Amino acid sequence: MIEGIYEVCIGIPDPISAIQYWQQFGYRIGEVGELSAAAAKQLYGVDSSLRSLRLYHLNADHGLIRLMVWQNPTNQGLGTATMKAKGNRWATTLTADVLSILNHVEEAKIANWSIRYTNPHWEVIYNKDRKSRPFVEPVVGVREMLLLQPLTRQVLFQRFGYSLPHYGQINLSATFKTSQFTHMGMIIQDDSKETLKFYEEVLGLLKVRDDVETSYESSLAGREIFDLNKGEKFIVTAFDDPRSSASDFMAARSGRLYIIRFPDSMQLESHFEQAQPGCLGMSLYTYRVRGINAYFDRIKASTVQNFTNIVSNEFGEMSFSFVAPDGYFWTLLES
Repeated sequence: MIEGIYEVCIGIPDPISAIQYWQQFGYRIGEVGELSAAAAKQLYGVDSSLRSLRLYHLNADHGLIRLMVWQNPTNQGLGTATMKAKGNRWATTLTADVLSILNHVEEAKIANWSIRYTNPHWEVIYNKDRKSRPFVEPVVGVREMLLLQPLTRQVLFQRFGYSLPHYGQINLSATFKTSQFTHMGMIIQDDSKETLKFYEEVLGLLKVRDDVETSYESSLAGREIFDLNKGEKFIVTAFDDPRSSASDFMAARSGRLYIIRFPDSMQLESHFEQAQPGCLGMSLYTYRVRGINAYFDRIKASTVQNFTNIVSNEFGEMSFSFVAPDGYFWTLLES
C-alpha cells in the first residue's frame, strides 16, 4: 500500500535555474500545477499561492523532485547549515562519476559560490569486517561526498566492486551520470526509539537497518558530513519500500528513509521551521499510497502532532499532510 519515498520537494524562487540544475542530474519536466493561497493553506499550512513542477528521472516511480514556487516563501530554508541539527533534510544520489561532480564543486568554490562540501571519502557499507589484500583482491565500498548549496542538500556516492539492481538507476546520458534520489535522510533525538515505531507500525514501511552506530573514530565520511566531534556518535535506522528485504541486500530497493538518531544528551540545534512547506530549499518528502482513506484513518488514530483533511493537491491528486511524532512534516498522495 506504500512504496519508497516518492518526491523530495524543494522550495525555489526561480524555476528556470532549478530546472537547468537538475537536468544535469538526469531529471526532466513532467506535470505542472497550481494552488491558490487558500488551497495551499488547507494542504500545506502556508498562506501563499503555489506553482509546482514535478521532475521525472528515466522510468523511476520514486525519488522524484517537486519544485515548489511559493509567491510568498516563509523563510530561506536550511541553506548550507550544519547537517547535525534536528529538522535537517537531505537527499542522496548514486553516480558513476563522483570526480566529475567534484570538479564542478571546486570550480564553484573558486567562483565564490555559497557552497559547502566534503571530498569523496572511502566508506565500506556492507560486510565491514571483510579483509581484502590491496592491489591483489577487489575492494568493495563507495566514495561518498556531501554537497550543500542554498537550495540543495545532497549526498552523492559511487559504488566500487558491487551493484544493486533495484537501488538506483543511473541516467548515463546525464552530465553527471546520476540516478534518481536513492535515499532521503532526517535527524532526530529519541533514546527511547518511540517515534521510530510510527514509520513501521502506522505507515507500514519495512525496517531494514537498526541501531547501526557511526562514531567520530569509525568513519571519516560520517565525521565530516555530520560535523562530529571526538567522542560523538549517531545511530542509523532505515525504512524501505515493503517490497525490499531486511535480510537480502541484493533485493534492496531505493526510496529508503534514513533516520539518524543522536543521543538525547547532546545539544543539537532545531531547524524544523526551516524545513517544512513554504520554506526555500529541501523542505518536504512525500509518499504515494494506495487507499488514501485507510491511511488517513490510520494517521488520525496515531500519535501524529496534527493533520489536514484529504484535499486535491496542485496536480489534482488526493492528498493530506501531517506532522509525524518526531516533528517532521509529510504529505501522502493517492497512487
